[in-house]
Parts: sequence; C-alpha cells; structure tokens
Amino acid sequence: MTASSDAIGPWLALLPLACYLWLLAWAHLRRRPLVVAGVLDAALLAAAVSGLAATGPLTLLVPEAVGSPWSWTVLVLLFALGVAVCVLVSRPRLVIYNISVEQFRPLVAEVVAALDADARWAGESAALPGRGFQLHVEGNGPLRVVSVVNVGERTNPEGWGEFARRLRRAVRGARVRRSPWGAVFAAAGTAAIVVATWLSAGAWWQSATAPGPAVAPAPRRSSPAPIPGETDAGARRLIGA
Repeated sequence: MTASSDAIGPWLALLPLACYLWLLAWAHLRRRPLVVAGVLDAALLAAAVSGLAATGPLTLLVPEAVGSPWSWTVLVLLFALGVAVCVLVSRPRLVIYNISVEQFRPLVAEVVAALDADARWAGESAALPGRGFQLHVEGNGPLRVVSVVNVGERTNPEGWGEFARRLRRAVRGARVRRSPWGAVFAAAGTAAIVVATWLSAGAWWQSATAPGPAVAPAPRRSSPAPIPGETDAGARRLIGA
C-alpha cells in the first residue's frame, strides 16, 4: 500500500459515516418531524457503511498484488446488489425521526380514520380493509424514531401510497421539541472527522520521515588474474637483464 493510499484510507472509511451522523443530527434538531421512506433510509445507511466496507472486508477479497480496477468495480456492484436485494425483500415502511410514539399515535389514527371508516385497531396495528393493507407502528423508545410498517401479505400499492402522502402532510404540521440526540450525533460525526484527520496526518508524517531505501555499494573492480606463461617469461627476462 502506498503512502497516498495510507493517507486517503481513513477519509474514505470515516467521511461517509460522519456525513450520515450529521444528517441524523440535523433531523433530530429540527422543530418538525422528518418522514423518510424506508428505501431511502436503508440506502443512506448503506452509503454510510460503504467506506468502512471498502477499507475493511472488501480489501481482503482484492489482494494488492493482483488487484485491478475491474476487481473493485465488481465488488462495488456486488455490494450495491446486496443492498438492493435487502431493500426489495423488506416490507414497505416509513421512518419518522424526532417524534415519540405518544406524539405520533394521534396523527396516524387521524390519517387512518380519514382513509377508511371501517379501519380497526388492535394494539399498535391497524387493518384498513377498504384500502387493502395493514400497518404496524414500531417505536424506538428514547431515540425518538418511529416506523410505520406495512404488514399485510397482499398490499394495495395505491392505498399505501395515499396513506404515505397523507401521513407526510399530517406530520409536517406537527411541532416537537429538539431531541438531545441531535447533539450526540453531531459530536459523533465531528469525532469521526477528527479521527480521520489524525490517522491521515500520522500516515503522511510516517511516510515523510521514513528513511529512503538503502543503496548497495558498487562492487570493486578486480584486476585480471595473470596468465602463468606470461608471468614466467617476464621473470626470465628480468633475470637475464
């Protein structure tokens, strides 16, 4: 691995994660809840961990000695394909940030009653026979994140789409307090950037101060060995002189 890749590696691993944490901080510091489709939420999470995967497990599959741009292209496509398969097999859902279940329950009950007068509630689940789908409300407790999951085996896409549009309008009109988790996510994102900067600076300094490769001394040129016949003849001439 070269010095430049050592310096870029921490940024590649931690920058997407830091951006995702800052996005969560922005969602929790708003005075209004934020509704996100489940597909978009999963895609953002996959993008956040893509840098860690590229500098971690994926590097084990592409040794540096035999790696090529085509190998990395195939691995990125496989990663994207895996994320797409997970999204396709998951149930349709809506994720609402910065709202508690207690604050969200009256909003969703009003939307359900306006959509289908024959809707029936059972705990945190509701069946809308006139619209052809069922939903379940899942709360995440202190994180102030609520999910509405489509749990019906046979779902009417038009009914679910109309429910999603009306729920967005209802949530958009609600006002909530800022969540303390916003500061936590912002601090975590900033810490990730600080760690990436520190690791990159350490790698650059180590490569800059590392001694260069040792140069082997040039081999000494030895004089050719004397020929025995010529040596004896030269010695006889000296004696005769």
